[in-house]
Amino acid sequence: MTEVNAQTPELRPDSVPEPSLKPECPNFSSGPTAKFPGWSLDKIGTSAMGRSHRSKAGKGRLKYAIDLSREILGIPDDYLIGIVPASDTGAVEMAMWNMLGARPATVAAWESFGNVWIQDAVKQLKLPGLTVLDADYGEIPDLSQIDPGDDIVFTYNGTTSGAKIPDTDWISAEREGVTINDATSAIFAQPMDWSKLDATTYSWQKVMGSEAGHGMLILSPRAIERIESYDPEWPLPKIFRIKKGEKLNRAIFEGATINTPSLLATEDYIAALEWAKSIGGLAELHARADRNAKIVHDWIEATPWLRNMVSDPAKRTNTGICMVFQGDWYESLNAESQAAVPKQIAAMLEERGVGYDFNGYRDAPPSLRIWCGSTVEEEDLKRLLPWIEWAYAQVKAA
Repeated sequence: MTEVNAQTPELRPDSVPEPSLKPECPNFSSGPTAKFPGWSLDKIGTSAMGRSHRSKAGKGRLKYAIDLSREILGIPDDYLIGIVPASDTGAVEMAMWNMLGARPATVAAWESFGNVWIQDAVKQLKLPGLTVLDADYGEIPDLSQIDPGDDIVFTYNGTTSGAKIPDTDWISAEREGVTINDATSAIFAQPMDWSKLDATTYSWQKVMGSEAGHGMLILSPRAIERIESYDPEWPLPKIFRIKKGEKLNRAIFEGATINTPSLLATEDYIAALEWAKSIGGLAELHARADRNAKIVHDWIEATPWLRNMVSDPAKRTNTGICMVFQGDWYESLNAESQAAVPKQIAAMLEERGVGYDFNGYRDAPPSLRIWCGSTVEEEDLKRLLPWIEWAYAQVKAA
């Protein structure tokens, strides 16, 4: 990488030569994320293709995906795991629609997806006794002020801001309410304290880099009790109905899905889980993400024209790292020109086949967002960063 420090804040095009090495895999999107190293179509099982998802073969593969998820994530035996429709969004909203309304609730958000759950609670469910906690991109609200009697909805890791919760100490072990945790860009990369998590959701296309469209819903005994003892006053669409009579429909958590799943996507997820198991399981998934994140975090700290969107190092993610521009040149631009800088850099590198889809999220401040999850190789990140320096110099000189 080009040497940049506080004494050399200005980059000239002639001082930043075009790098010679490109990433082997240029996929740095924050979802769907890069496929695991060595992925190919011949790693996808076909035994259930063309079969009913309710056949012994189809249901068996869905159950295998559930069982392998439990094994790798270390999910307690008395928790249930279900494959549900509509990705992480469907899983979060299924939990909210089935569980909220029984008692006061707090919804905490600090980026765009968390704000969707706020809008669901305020405008769709119209929850009485609702508390909303929010914060700007890069920050996290004071979660310690949450009443332990409340149900809590929160995002473990801010996918579009790069701000994660540093721990779950703020969740009371003696809580009266349930917790609904959108963990889609954290799970498989960050530790989950299952004792504090009642309904946890994620999608296959985030940390594991699998195909999209399916969500996972993990329920604690406390969540199961809530669902079975409470009937919400609002109507439930078919894809949200997880009760059979007055009891939870446990078949959903044994591979009998509510609607028709893609068995091709299921096999892709299974292949990713088997790869994870082959490299050492959860510990190595966490370690790979941590090593990748350190490369990018250290580079941002050494680059005077960038800063991490998250000011507190304890709250910085190890998955989708978000960075914003700074410095005299950038700050002299009007808002429209500032917004164009990351777009131009991303477009230049996409055109050259260097890096795809690492522009910041559309609702976030103008930024770059680089995915560092476990399916990304360290060497590819090391090769990407000098190209960003080169592209920035070209944009600045234009």
